[in-house]
Amino acid sequence: MKEWKCVICGYIHKGNNPPNECPQCSGSSKEFVRNIKKQRLRYNKEKIDVLLINGSSHRGHNTKVLMDIAESELKRRKIKYRRFNLNELDVQHCWCCYSMRDNACTYPCRNQLDDAPALHEMIINSKAVIVASPINWNNMSARLKDFLDRLTCIQNLPLLGKECPTAGKILGILINGHEDGALKTAMDIFVYFQQMGYILAPYGFAYKTHGAENNAGTDNKYFKVNKKIIKDVKGVVNNVIETMNLKAEEKLRKKVAFVCE
Repeated sequence: MKEWKCVICGYIHKGNNPPNECPQCSGSSKEFVRNIKKQRLRYNKEKIDVLLINGSSHRGHNTKVLMDIAESELKRRKIKYRRFNLNELDVQHCWCCYSMRDNACTYPCRNQLDDAPALHEMIINSKAVIVASPINWNNMSARLKDFLDRLTCIQNLPLLGKECPTAGKILGILINGHEDGALKTAMDIFVYFQQMGYILAPYGFAYKTHGAENNAGTDNKYFKVNKKIIKDVKGVVNNVIETMNLKAEEKLRKKVAFVCE
């Protein structure tokens, strides 16, 4: 008998295959992974052009479709990338070391007990990041918020008189949700990256929802075939790539003035 774990709620199922639906949280079979002991995430020093981060609690649902479209376009353009679903990783809450003293928060992060340090290294060694999030109460997901909080150790470096290793990198944002919430959520995400010197690509975010009048069970199919969201996500990926190709990071790293609270 195999053990399967729901990456949303942690429910354990025993059987040759995962259940069609999680009896604890209603997640689909796509949310189950083999329940085996995982090693901490490691970074193998490879150079990455684009880092894809899915911040949804559901690795296999609507936000995943946005990531699939982005990934297929990166493949078509032969761009080096890595893709991660945050709900499959161990990213703990930020310890807020800076609240004790400024130099207590530095890179590498003091918390070396989870997967965040490897993500930090990939952030620093990539040229661009594309983040996808659903809208939870007119904001980003809690998982994504935890991940972004953990980037404080990078953002804090200039406060310690050190060079910021992310100034001039490029950002794209994909939102699963309606217009008003999408604009707010995208800007909330952007603020984090802006404080690390990132540049939002022109027309650098896309959003889409199926609408509250539709049954949630039909959302996934709608996302997969909707021509507008496919076109818009590919457009964001194109704009990230073309902005990245301007090599702003190389040109600006030594010239931008660090400004922060």
